[in-house]
Amino acid sequence: MPSSDVHAFETHTTDAELDDLRARLAAARLPEPETARRRWEQGVPLADLVELVHYWRTGYDWRWFERRLDEISQFRTTIDGLGIHFLHRRSARAEATPLILTHGWPGSVAEFVDVVDELADPEDAAAPAFHVVVPSLPGFGYSDKPSTTGWGTERIAAAWVELMGRLGYREFLAHGGDWGGNITTVLGGRFPEHVLGIHSTFAEGPPGLSADGLTAVERKWAEDTRHFWRHRAAYAKQQATRPQTIGYSLVDSPIGLLAWILDKFAEWSDTEDSPFETISRDRVLDDVTLYWLTRTGASAARIYYESHNSLDPELRVDVPSAITMYPRDIEKCPRPWAQERYRQIVRWRSPERGGHFPSLEVPGYFVQDLRDGLAAVMAAR
Repeated sequence: MPSSDVHAFETHTTDAELDDLRARLAAARLPEPETARRRWEQGVPLADLVELVHYWRTGYDWRWFERRLDEISQFRTTIDGLGIHFLHRRSARAEATPLILTHGWPGSVAEFVDVVDELADPEDAAAPAFHVVVPSLPGFGYSDKPSTTGWGTERIAAAWVELMGRLGYREFLAHGGDWGGNITTVLGGRFPEHVLGIHSTFAEGPPGLSADGLTAVERKWAEDTRHFWRHRAAYAKQQATRPQTIGYSLVDSPIGLLAWILDKFAEWSDTEDSPFETISRDRVLDDVTLYWLTRTGASAARIYYESHNSLDPELRVDVPSAITMYPRDIEKCPRPWAQERYRQIVRWRSPERGGHFPSLEVPGYFVQDLRDGLAAVMAAR
């Protein structure tokens, strides 16, 4: 049974808060159009932003998202002095396995609202079922904002073990991408007595590995990842070194927050032009509005300050691991490099479609891939 330290939680956004958001959007001061020859070359195009802001102000329904979170079931608990918010969708199936899903930045629990039901109670009776737990990272969403340094990925992973234990799940599976993938790696490496196995869209081999023996495709993956960190990662450098400075804009200006996050949905998704080719604009606005209403633009950015380049080079993951490298993700690790850290890769997939946000871009494939990967993990045990 859940611990008495776990309490039910519901969202209570006031009409005044939503009216204030709409007023700020209506009064926004915007720059002139970009001077780039190619769309998105200098960031979010003005015309795209204006159109999305109009929808955010006049058509978007935040109340739907609030109801959806409550339908899934929300809770909070205090771990290591910090309030942690999480969704908990228990399966009706007795044989279901506990599973924790961890989001990253600029994501949130909004990444998983469309997949938790099918994971918990699949339509196919032969498909595996899971008791699904989706926590908000410290400083994100309805989790508390740390008031001191120290809440890096190692501490978060330890908090997740405590969280699952409070729910009665001494052993569990774990999935994550982006920072969630980093945390999932730490979970598998540090807590093998609790983690049955992992599934991740993030893999990072130890530093200093040779490219000798890599295939042409693997070499391109390594080159693309190196190019990303050298030429397209200014956001990460900013948030890792000066999160407070950018935080003022992200907490004070809904337009600034939207542009900062939309830029990543566009650049990191498997699309030709707009992220809305594959991702619902409502899901993007669910995510951005959650950041806005909880005033977490600065506190969420601090995960880079706490953990950027902090994955222990000596950490090894010996629990069974399933890894999926989506073609348009920002980091793709060659399998020979991944195998130096993840010692028991039982399933490796490189699908034809998908980017950094697969649960939003290709939700059907994401669910099936997650099921198959975790089934391989369980079979290996």
